[in-house]
Amino acid sequence: MGMVGGSLEAFIGAVHRRAAVFDGEIELVCGVFSSNPEKSKQTGHALYLPENRVYTSYEEMIMREKELPEGERMDFISIVTPNHMHFPPAKMALENGFHVMCDKPMTLNLEEAKELAAIVEQSGLIFGLTHNYTGYPMVKEARDMVRNGKLGKLRKIVVEYPQGWLSKLEEATDYKQAIWRTDPTKSGAAGCMGDIGTHAENLAEYITGLKITELCADLTTFVEGRKLDDDGNVLLHFEDGVKGVLHASQIANGEENALNIRVYGELGGLEWHQMEPNTLIYKTNEGQRIIRPSVGELSAAAKAHIRMPSGHPEGFFEAFANLYRNFAFALRAYMTGQPYDSLYDFPTVQDGVRGLAFIDTVIKSNQSTEKWTKFVE
Repeated sequence: MGMVGGSLEAFIGAVHRRAAVFDGEIELVCGVFSSNPEKSKQTGHALYLPENRVYTSYEEMIMREKELPEGERMDFISIVTPNHMHFPPAKMALENGFHVMCDKPMTLNLEEAKELAAIVEQSGLIFGLTHNYTGYPMVKEARDMVRNGKLGKLRKIVVEYPQGWLSKLEEATDYKQAIWRTDPTKSGAAGCMGDIGTHAENLAEYITGLKITELCADLTTFVEGRKLDDDGNVLLHFEDGVKGVLHASQIANGEENALNIRVYGELGGLEWHQMEPNTLIYKTNEGQRIIRPSVGELSAAAKAHIRMPSGHPEGFFEAFANLYRNFAFALRAYMTGQPYDSLYDFPTVQDGVRGLAFIDTVIKSNQSTEKWTKFVE
């Protein structure tokens, strides 16, 4: 793996590196960790990389790595930069024969997302997207239960992602994460809805297998002086007549990272909370069942993503690592010509396109006087 972004002071870069090496399937061999050459060099040194594999730009890294023998050069790049710097290195890597793993949202806008999807299709290379919440075993179990009819015909989906860390104008301080996430030139046209609303959208579609067909959105910027939305409420229409509600906020004072989802059908319901990821609740009018990893009969998909014996908490890093491991399995299958077991799934470029289409549709709906806005990729 070669990495673009993720200097020592960046939160998500370290998460990606730890997740990638979790299973011994992936080795970090090179990187350009910052647009600042000195920061990139310092990060490479701290990660024990040889000086000649720490680069000053992604262009230099891709072209220099391409010149190396196949057994020595990087096989793929991991992109962990702010949103505006996802598309350029992804495009160049794919066009030069390198596979890509990218943080979300996939690109700055829908136009870039569609172009990237076309490049992936034309190249035949593997593209992964780190919608990391799909990597939890109990999310896999929830998806399997829906697919196997445990809930009956679905009726309603309620998904929420409240945070409170942007309740004040943090971007006016030196808080780097707040500065770029609230800057439309770096984050894109949406703030809260692009940053975490896309996670909620992806989780709802992943667990249920249903696509959003139209929506009605109301976005608000509560903090005076902020350039992008920091709160949003969205009514959703899914396929098959299923109705939904999506709420995302970064000004929900006191909330940490409280992503949660409830899915209701004719026969029962499911509930899962990211901050209690080892617990999935199956509900009916006759009672409730608590489902936990490594306890009782679980789906093959859940078992494939469980790492610890029962009673030992698994969490954020393990879910992230599941995506990188599954990406590595797909990459090995590609390189060896062997079949790939789709049990080990991960979000793809198409999930990325839908994420940007969701942002685009939410913004159009918020600006429209019409009640419903069609979801168009």
